[in-house]
Amino acid sequence: MSIATRTGDMGKTGLMYGRRVDKFDLRVATYGTVDELNAALGMARAQGELPLIKTELLLIQKQLVALMGELAVAPEDTERYQKDKYPKLQPEMLQHLDDLVALIEKEKVSFDGWATPGANVASASLDVARTVCRRAERLVAELAASNEVDYLVIRYLNRLSDLLWLMARYTETEALKPSGTDRPAI
Repeated sequence: MSIATRTGDMGKTGLMYGRRVDKFDLRVATYGTVDELNAALGMARAQGELPLIKTELLLIQKQLVALMGELAVAPEDTERYQKDKYPKLQPEMLQHLDDLVALIEKEKVSFDGWATPGANVASASLDVARTVCRRAERLVAELAASNEVDYLVIRYLNRLSDLLWLMARYTETEALKPSGTDRPAI
């Protein structure tokens, strides 16, 4: 079977369970933007050097794959999705992001130049991911306005964008330390 199915040649695409919608449908734009976020996180992870950040980004990427599945389900198929026991975003995942924010905030992080991304490639990649995350959050909020998305998704993306901003600042701060300087446990 080829990846080129040609089923989208007329501007339609399939949601989970086969419902066909326009490629410009808000739901498609939303999970497509989360897919873009996942790719941006992959770039940030590939360019990063701090072990904890790399590990956490990979975990978040895996959670985003589950989130894309959740977003790719039409409201009429939500019950079926739950019955099939596909993974969904959980409150513990949001709590984990909160815990990471608290952990990094305990470190001495510089906020100098925070409004101008690009101090180094790793932090710039995190800032790109953050902006994509904010766009995904706005799209999810639009879907949620019509009661088609659990508000936990908005909260998760909101917290994730905060975390990505903080990770970028932390990455910049750590890059300024001289070689051989003791680095914290994170």
